[in-house]
Amino acid sequence: MHAVRNIRLCTKDCICLFVCPTGATDTETGQIDASKCLDGCRLCVDACPSHAIFLLPKNYAPQKKKSETTVDALRELAKSKARQEKLAQDLSDTTEDPIIKQLATTLVRSNRILQEDLHRESGFMLPQSSTTREFLKEQLEKNTEEKDFPKEAVQRLLELL
Repeated sequence: MHAVRNIRLCTKDCICLFVCPTGATDTETGQIDASKCLDGCRLCVDACPSHAIFLLPKNYAPQKKKSETTVDALRELAKSKARQEKLAQDLSDTTEDPIIKQLATTLVRSNRILQEDLHRESGFMLPQSSTTREFLKEQLEKNTEEKDFPKEAVQRLLELL
């Protein structure tokens, strides 16, 4: 496992700089150098007052196969969350009441997170899933003639996957 920082949560208290035994943290860029990060150390995670640092596994377990019925249900639920997010965003954009605006903004974020989780659970675009590799290969085949298509980046990504 290695530490990563959610830069949006970071308050730049910089305690992580002082507790990191390897100097892996850099608050200027918001990056944590995974190659320097000690596996499972978590000193920066525990020290961060804004809870902006957390641990990620270096390798993910393979995704378990789900039935088509389950995948369809997950995708339908994700669509429902997208509709709810849109309604909440519309409410946030049109209300003058600060409490309703705050609630609607919270609902927007919550529904977005739920959608992302549901899509991941349904197998959509997980880096380790075959769906991702198939999608990228398909894009390479389709867009060989497009001059703005980032062919080298897609090829490199496929190599890394």
